[in-house]
Amino acid sequence: MTQHATATFAARWAEAVEALGPRVFLRFEAPDESVSEWTYAEFDLLVRRVAHGLAERGVGAGSAVNLVLANSPAFVALWLATTRLGAFVVPSDPQARASELRGQLVRTGAVVGVCSTARAAEYHQGAAGMGVNVIEVDETDDTLAHLGEHRLAADHPWPAATDRAAVMFTSGTSGQPKGVEITQANYAFAGDVMAAAAGLTMHDRQIVVLPMFHANAQYYSFAAAISVGASVALMHTFSASGFLSQCARHGASHASLFAAPMRMILARGATPVPGLALRHCWYAQNVTAEQYQRLAGLLGCQPRQLYGMTETIPAVLTNRSVGPVPQSMGRVTLGCRVEVHRADGSRCDTGETGEVVVAGASGVSLFAGYLEAPEITAASYDGDWFLTGDRAHVDERGDFFFDGRRSDVLKVAGENVSVVEVEAVLAEHPSVLEAAVVGEPDPIRDEVPIAFVVAVPGRGGPGSAGVTGPVPIDIDELHAWCAERLAPSKRPRRITVVDELPRTSVGKIRKFMLQGTPSTAGAGGPSS
Repeated sequence: MTQHATATFAARWAEAVEALGPRVFLRFEAPDESVSEWTYAEFDLLVRRVAHGLAERGVGAGSAVNLVLANSPAFVALWLATTRLGAFVVPSDPQARASELRGQLVRTGAVVGVCSTARAAEYHQGAAGMGVNVIEVDETDDTLAHLGEHRLAADHPWPAATDRAAVMFTSGTSGQPKGVEITQANYAFAGDVMAAAAGLTMHDRQIVVLPMFHANAQYYSFAAAISVGASVALMHTFSASGFLSQCARHGASHASLFAAPMRMILARGATPVPGLALRHCWYAQNVTAEQYQRLAGLLGCQPRQLYGMTETIPAVLTNRSVGPVPQSMGRVTLGCRVEVHRADGSRCDTGETGEVVVAGASGVSLFAGYLEAPEITAASYDGDWFLTGDRAHVDERGDFFFDGRRSDVLKVAGENVSVVEVEAVLAEHPSVLEAAVVGEPDPIRDEVPIAFVVAVPGRGGPGSAGVTGPVPIDIDELHAWCAERLAPSKRPRRITVVDELPRTSVGKIRKFMLQGTPSTAGAGGPSS
């Protein structure tokens, strides 16, 4: 297979199909709990047919395909088919609003957009006038027959290692989410490293309950499984009450979770499930010592915390399988380079807090760059070191411990949420002069955004007694405004009207003074 010699994601899939064709690749549990199953060879036929259908709709090398789908066989087939064509996927949150989707379509120039029939109206609104070929699919459809009846030609050109395979949007400190460029080689590297770190083999089965549009499910679960020929049990969504029984029902040996879903499992009063055979579970973000012990008892294995970003490709820090330290992000993953640096770029001493930095080859072991933002890409590096913005210290054993993150990015149930983006949406409301958003601890979601807004003069803020003019800011209306423009994870859980925002002498908002501020003008918002 000389044409597959370069480490690409497309080659990793082809190699797995050739070597392990009769072995099970994917099991999908639909909302009605019915199960569909494919071998590697059977799913490859579907991938080839979908690739042919995409090609007939104008997708070729370098094209963008926007995937706005929940966990489904369609997502997996379209992802593999797109990368086989040398095109790239743009995975979007299925709950994203039209304005968010439109921004991603504009920035990537997507040729084709694939959405669920159940959410098609929102997608068509976002794609209106964009010239995007919109394909609606039933997320429970396991045939995708309407995408084509023919197989992609065997001699279709193979993509190169440096070809773009995805653009994943992740919130940051800029006003709009950054598009992280992922290459064919990135996916292959992520799969190889994460399979080795998890001790995954062709005899294992990953269970995937985290959303497929997220890097975690793509890097740590699917790419790793394809790298070694393991199988995957894909659930249509996460169910806190059903997770353990799903693991047992599908014979899962490996899982990956965030801390928030783990707390949800405990909150549902989970009890041990007979037949559970998990021997490995990744998790991101801390849980308490008591929660960890309860979870280890339920799962039947010691969960291993890890640390990674969309940009770092694999998890660059992983706890060892022997004696994992629950409160540690882990040690440097084999094949990765991670240090903690001072502001001047020098390496911190043991126990000294600094910034987590990661070194690697751009487009191979690190992301290729930010979409059409070379200046932001350059600013994210100090020499060879990618600056994560996260702070940590390392103990004498080499374990890394998290000490905080950029104030402008929140982790809401594992999702990066840019407070700048939320502030911009709030400030667009005609009654709002300015807004500030901070994080508030949440027992389930780790933290949630809460907002403070200043009314336009004359609109009736809390200190506007006697002022004539329009009615005061309507908090419920402002929540509805956000719901129309932001995905659920980004919506403020509480909005407070204040006379003014606290500032430094040079005009910067002193956000730490807002945290813990009592509500003065009503609260509310979504509860999920």
